[in-house]
Formats: sequence, C-alpha cells, structure tokens
Amino acid sequence: MIRLTIFAALFALTFSLTSRDVAAKDLHLFILSGQSNMAGLNPNISFTPTVTKALAGADVIVIKDAASGQPIRRWYKKWAPEGGKTPKRTGDLYDRLMKKVAAVVGDKKPTTITFVWMQGERDANERHGGVYAASMAGLIGQLRADLKRPDVNAVIGRLSDFSNGNKRYKHWDEVRAAQVKVAENDPRVSWVDTDDLNGKKNDLHYDKPGYKELGSRFAKSALKLVKK
Repeated sequence: MIRLTIFAALFALTFSLTSRDVAAKDLHLFILSGQSNMAGLNPNISFTPTVTKALAGADVIVIKDAASGQPIRRWYKKWAPEGGKTPKRTGDLYDRLMKKVAAVVGDKKPTTITFVWMQGERDANERHGGVYAASMAGLIGQLRADLKRPDVNAVIGRLSDFSNGNKRYKHWDEVRAAQVKVAENDPRVSWVDTDDLNGKKNDLHYDKPGYKELGSRFAKSALKLVKK
C-alpha cells in the first residue's frame, strides 16, 4: 500500500512537471509574404532550418504566402497614391494570408510573431515610391492591430541594385530608401541587403544561390529581433 502511494505521488509529480513544461514551451511564428522574390524563396532550404536550430526546444511555425508581380496595395488596405483616392481593390492578398495564418495557428498563442517581407518592385515600376514608406509602416501596423500584438517584429528585404539610379524602374531608389527608413524608425523592424543575390546578370530576380542566401539572411535578422 505504501509502495502504491509513493508511486502514485511520483507519477503525479512527474505528470505535473511535464504538463508545466509543455505549457511553458515557447512558440515562434514567422509569416513570410510579398511578391515574386518571396514567391521564389523556399523557406525549407535555409530559413526554416536556421530558425529551428537557433530556437531548439521551442515550437516554430513558418507560413509563406506570396504572389508574383503584385503591389503593396494588395496587402495594405488603406493604401492611396499621392494626391489620389484609395482604389477599390486593396488588401485582398492580406486577407488571403491571414486566413492561411488562422488555419495553421488556430487557438495557439505565439510567444513571438515575426513578419518577413520581400516586395516593392511593382511599386517602383508604377512610380509609387512617394507613398511606400507610409504604406509599409501602415501594413506592419495593420498586422499588429489585427493580431492584437503590438510586439510583432518585421524584417524587410530591401530591393536589390537591379535598377539603382532609377535606370529601369523610375522609383527604384525611392522604394529602397523607404524600406530602410521604415526599419530605422521602428525598433522592432530590420532590413536585409539583397544587392549581391541576383547573379552576374543583375536580374530582377535572384539566382538559386541567391534565394538560399536570402532565406539565411532573413532568418538571422529575424532571430535578432526575436531574441530581443
């Protein structure tokens, strides 16, 4: 009888400790989105392995939803051009992204949430550089408000040197500068350099090694924010 009582007590203690360990386990959520250069990134090659290794012992969820050739207004619902009105279709890709996030995360409560963004080529081509900084900051704020998490981190991939000097896309430099500005004005936002990722031909899109390196840079930048 005494042995059974002791065994029961030990079992109860072990179960209690295990329950607390499971309950206390951190969950880190990474949301990746943007246009073609995000669409070309396979998180499983370098991004997910890097964050999973660095956050060993915690749960990690990586969700990507991207669409090639799309402007930021497809994500930011209050987007408006300079001196113009908000177009009818805004935020539809954001809604698609958030449905995907909700389906995967469910009722789990992430310890940290990091938004990783690679976009801007379309806005540079359409000459919307003048409103890009406000749009980017607005998109991050929109995500924080919808998730009710003012502590959401963000990592922005700055446009590469494909059209520096606005040689091909007329607002390329403006968008690049806007991306850096948003990161520098928010302690929970950082940016990564992509100038060397698009191969010897200096293409709009990155080569295979470039995408691998992009995933690694995104992961390292995101981890710095998470560990703050």
